[in-house]
Amino acid sequence: MFNNLNVALYVSGSIACYKSLTLARDLIKKGANVRVIMTRGAQMFVTPLAFQTLTKNLVFTDINDEPNEKEITHIDIAKWSDISVVAPATANLISKMANGIADDAVTTTLLATDGKKFVVPAMNDHMWHNPATQRNLQTLNNDGINIFSPTKGYLAEGYSGKGRMIEPEVIVDKLYDQLKDSDSLFNKNILITAGGTREPIDPVRYISNNSSGKMGYAIVDAAIDAGANVTLVTAPSKLIPNQKANVIKVKTSAEMEAVVKNNLNNADVLIMAAAVSDYKPSQYNKQKIKKSSDKLVLDLVKTHDILKEVAKVKNNQFVVGFAAETQNLVQNAKVKLKNKNLDLLVANDVSHAETGFSSDNNKVSFIDSNGVIDETDVDSKKNIANQLINIVSNRINK
Repeated sequence: MFNNLNVALYVSGSIACYKSLTLARDLIKKGANVRVIMTRGAQMFVTPLAFQTLTKNLVFTDINDEPNEKEITHIDIAKWSDISVVAPATANLISKMANGIADDAVTTTLLATDGKKFVVPAMNDHMWHNPATQRNLQTLNNDGINIFSPTKGYLAEGYSGKGRMIEPEVIVDKLYDQLKDSDSLFNKNILITAGGTREPIDPVRYISNNSSGKMGYAIVDAAIDAGANVTLVTAPSKLIPNQKANVIKVKTSAEMEAVVKNNLNNADVLIMAAAVSDYKPSQYNKQKIKKSSDKLVLDLVKTHDILKEVAKVKNNQFVVGFAAETQNLVQNAKVKLKNKNLDLLVANDVSHAETGFSSDNNKVSFIDSNGVIDETDVDSKKNIANQLINIVSNRINK
C-alpha cells in the first residue's frame, strides 16, 4: 500500500501516545519507512526506545542533539519525508503549528517541512470545542494541512465525549485515500531511462552522444513528486539522482536493454528518455588501438532498438518514447510512434543552442496516435517533465 513511502511521525504528549506505537507498526507493515519525532511530553507516556525498536531508526527528541555531524537533523527529516503525520496532536501542538512556533524538535522540524501534513488530534472534549482550538484548526486547514477529526468515545477523564483519537487502522485507511486522490501517480511503478549510453571501442575509447541526462532526471523528480515508485536506469551522467529513486547504473545499450526488460513486468509506465546509441563497433579491441596510421576506420553495426524490443513483450504498460530530431520533427516523430508501438512520444529539436542535450531548457511536442496533442514553448526541463507526468497520469487514470 505505501511502498517505500517516507513517513515522519510526530508524537506529542497525550495518553493516546500508545496508539502511535500501533500506527508506526501498521505503516511499516504496509511498506512505509517511518522516522519518529517526539515532544518532551510524549516521552512521559512512551519511551523513544519503543519507537526505535519498531522503526529501526533513531528517534529525534532534542533539537540540540545532532548525532550525525554531517547533517542538521530537523532539516534532514524535513527533506526526507514524503508525508508528515502528527498523531496524537494535542491542543498545545496544534496551537504552535498554527502560529509558526518552533521551540522543540517537533515544531522546528514541522516548520521546515514543505510536504503534505496530516494532523490527528487527541484531547478533552472541552478543549476540542474551545473557540481558540477551532480557530487554530481552521488556520491549519487554510494552510493546506489535513485534519483527521477525533471521534466521540471514552476519554481519559472517565466519560464519553468528542476528542478521542481515531484508531490506527482508520488513520492508515484515511492516509491511503488522501494520497490516492491527491497524488496523480501514487503507488504506480514508473521505469525511467536517462543519460547517453556508451559503446566501447577499446579499453579507453567509446562511442557516445552529448546527452547530459537532465531531461530524464527531471522526469524522475516529477514522477516521485506525483507519488510514484521510480526505478531509474541511467547511463553515465554527472547528475546526482533523486535519493528516493531506485537507481540502476548501466553503460552500454545492451546493458540498458537487459535491465529494462528485467524490470518491465513490474512497471505500470516506461519512459525512455535515454539517448541510446544507434550503432556500436562490430568488434571490441581488448587492447588499446595504437596510433599507427593517419586514418582509422571503424566498422559499426546497429544496436538493438530497445523500444521495438519492448513492444514485442509489453503487456499493459504505458510506454513513452523520446525523439531527438534536427529536422522534420513532427513527421519523423509520428513514424517512430507507429513503428515502435508507443502510447506517447515526446519530440524535441536538439539543433538549437537554447534547447536540447546540455541545456537546462527544452522545447517539445507531445504526440500520440491522434497527432500532436500539445506543444511547449522554450521552457525548463523541470516544467516540461511535470507536464509530461500530468499527461501520463491523465491517460493511465482514465
